[in-house]
Amino acid sequence: MLENLSQRLARVVKTMRGEARLTEANTQEMLREIRIALLEADVALPVVRDFVARVRERALGQEVIGSLSPGQALVGVVHRELTQLMGGDTAQLDLASQPPAIVLMAGLQGAGKTTTVGKLAKWLRENRKKKVLTVSCDVYRPAAIEQLRTVTKQAGAEFFASSPEQKPAEIAAAARQWARTHYFDVLLVDTAGRLAIDEQMMREIAELHALLDPVETLFVVDAMQGQDAVNTAKAFKEALPLTGVVLTKLDGDARGGAALSVKAVTGAPIKFVGVGEKLDGLEGFHPERMANRILGMGDIVSLVEEAQKNVDQKTAKALADKLKSGHRFDLNDFASQLGQMNRMGGLASMLDKLPAQFQQAAAGADMSQAEKQMRRMQAIIQSMTKAERAKPDLIKASRKRRIAAGSGVSVQEVNRLLSQFEQMQSMMKKMQKGGLAKMMRGMKGMMPGLR
Repeated sequence: MLENLSQRLARVVKTMRGEARLTEANTQEMLREIRIALLEADVALPVVRDFVARVRERALGQEVIGSLSPGQALVGVVHRELTQLMGGDTAQLDLASQPPAIVLMAGLQGAGKTTTVGKLAKWLRENRKKKVLTVSCDVYRPAAIEQLRTVTKQAGAEFFASSPEQKPAEIAAAARQWARTHYFDVLLVDTAGRLAIDEQMMREIAELHALLDPVETLFVVDAMQGQDAVNTAKAFKEALPLTGVVLTKLDGDARGGAALSVKAVTGAPIKFVGVGEKLDGLEGFHPERMANRILGMGDIVSLVEEAQKNVDQKTAKALADKLKSGHRFDLNDFASQLGQMNRMGGLASMLDKLPAQFQQAAAGADMSQAEKQMRRMQAIIQSMTKAERAKPDLIKASRKRRIAAGSGVSVQEVNRLLSQFEQMQSMMKKMQKGGLAKMMRGMKGMMPGLR
């Protein structure tokens, strides 16, 4: 996200090496680059002006402390201001009310609102251990109610049935009563959206808000809309007392201007971001971590949290114990590692959270192709016998042909997988001997698409 801004800042830092301090002269070019990058990212013009003014005020005359270069000091200033621009502190979902805590979801059609309801239901169940009920008050869009029923079932929550013949207020009141009498902790209310803002929609959602008095009113907005997202946010802010924002499709937006504009425009903090189509693709929003990612510092904390949540700790410990005892890393272990990566969102998701130098090593790589090759690798391993996975040395020409036919690939691809496995096996040997630096150097070219 905001790759252009990261690249521009990197160039500015290079040009400022050797300067004793940040001055009016050497800061001016930096501010120009930041202004252009933010505008290209589709950040709202008033937000850009305020941001640049604050950075200028903080940067001018700032002494370079200790071993910090002016470029590094500049990055520190921009990092702090980016964090403040996106909300400063992490904003948590507030469910402190007598059950059921009602969460009203608002936004335009196509922003991913209904899918976000399903994602949030899953998140509340798994992270807050809540009993969740969902209901759709969208009686206009064909199949909207059935869509919510489907995603709710996939999320493991419960669904309150409604029909297009009912009025939205009638549906909402009945769902609230059902949630109360059946002891649900949270009621998620999906509202109707439109392709554009209109008076009827705003009046209807304002009436629902007055009826339900929700503890949270979340505005769901498509991050790929850029400046249009900000204009939409303004209209919803005028109609509703928004308590938070959910940015969807953040993984598909290289510009990301909405993330930098929406807090300043609505006054409501970004509480969640949607990444990917799957129901586990919802992350809490952390302004400081996002600033790290924008500035190419990576988001190692989120990566570690993702690993803790998705990696099978027993399997990881068993592999560590196996290597420690001197046993060889085999194809069963290799397949297990590929599966763990998939559960963490795949290569693209992991790469996005790594510092810039790791991302540069993969520059130009086709992530979708890399993900596809990973799935083919798993299929190849699954076509092997238990003996072959445990002892890859058994795999000679005739076995390779059988494995290739069984997995629907060429013999060359089987050979490529075995070559990559040998590299991984070699790396594991180095790790056993404590050579972590050697292991990291050996990673280049191991994974498909990242040569």
